[in-house]
Amino acid sequence: MGSSGFGSICMIYSVVALSCGTLMMFYSHEVFAFSHGTEIAVKLLGSTPHDQLLIKTSDSFSGLLLFAVGSLLFMVAFVKDREFQSFFAKGCVLLHIAMAIWRIYFERKLEELGRDWLRLVVGDFVLAISWVLFLVCGWREKYD
Repeated sequence: MGSSGFGSICMIYSVVALSCGTLMMFYSHEVFAFSHGTEIAVKLLGSTPHDQLLIKTSDSFSGLLLFAVGSLLFMVAFVKDREFQSFFAKGCVLLHIAMAIWRIYFERKLEELGRDWLRLVVGDFVLAISWVLFLVCGWREKYD
């Protein structure tokens, strides 16, 4: 039998991923304006029509990928196998740490996004810690 916290964590992350993915696919300019400001959002759109089309296509595919991740998290939330839950949580920790490392080495070097990298890295570590806490609680239940 699995842990009840696993389903809750997966459902919360699923709702966030599905919502963000949908917003990225259909309202990317508004999301950029809200998160980075109007001036940077205009710069992120590109300067030529070809660049704008390429960037909008890329944003749509990124949103679609995030939507697919949200769907996967929704499906995984109903798995009751404790071994799988532990394996999945460890993979999520590694994914969030890899994302933080990517932000530290690459995203902070981008001129327009360089000011947000520290906030995003802290967020990545907080998400990783949530999965670590799930693993610790699972180990405590297993060995008590």
